[in-house]
Amino acid sequence: MHALRVEGLAKQFGGLYAINNVSFNLSVGERLAIIGPNGAGKTTLFNLINGQLMPSAGRIYFFEQDITDLPTYRRAHLGQARAFQLISLLLNLSVLENTLLALYGTTPYRFKMFRSVNGFANVMDRADITLKGLGLWEKKDETVKNLGYGEQRRLEIGLGLALHPKLLLLDEPSAGLSIEECSEIIEIIKNLGEGVTVVIVDHDMDLVFGVADRIIVLHYGQIIADGPPREIQADPRVREIYLGIEE
Repeated sequence: MHALRVEGLAKQFGGLYAINNVSFNLSVGERLAIIGPNGAGKTTLFNLINGQLMPSAGRIYFFEQDITDLPTYRRAHLGQARAFQLISLLLNLSVLENTLLALYGTTPYRFKMFRSVNGFANVMDRADITLKGLGLWEKKDETVKNLGYGEQRRLEIGLGLALHPKLLLLDEPSAGLSIEECSEIIEIIKNLGEGVTVVIVDHDMDLVFGVADRIIVLHYGQIIADGPPREIQADPRVREIYLGIEE
């Protein structure tokens, strides 16, 4: 069984195809990186997988269930989680409040509108475990906007993992991070369990080649290369189109 199967996916904006006839399979536990020059269609592909956009053509299967027409929240309840390129945390709430809201939103309790989230002991316990694992428990009462950017990024990725996803989508996880902070993100990804399948879009080649089992290269919305890191690194088309090196 594949964790993700994409068949003939296309997204058209007017007369322009941002994604054009893209197909690939993703095994359970696989770490896939999607790279390509700016405008290649990487974020559009992410938005299609996650339900932010609906495709013009093609189908998307998540553990063999057709999710092509499902909204984002339905995909989240099936086991998808995403960390965005731009921080999507609630900046004026505390670290703990952000964590509780993320965890609470995937439980049956979310329909009980007149009871404090603090009254659900298992949610509080999961928040405790999550923040301690991220090294942020001491800052649980800190307003998120007062955290360093690297801490915000770590919190956002950590909250995605706290939902116990089957598929984690990471959109530019290294954006704006220092070398040390990027190394922390690499370790988080490396230490994920085998049951978590990961798709990463990033321009940081240290991160990409440090965590990916497989790399897909997009160019003008189409896949021009698909294979293990060593093979991609040696591919003359990739060197010319993505790295700007002519053989």
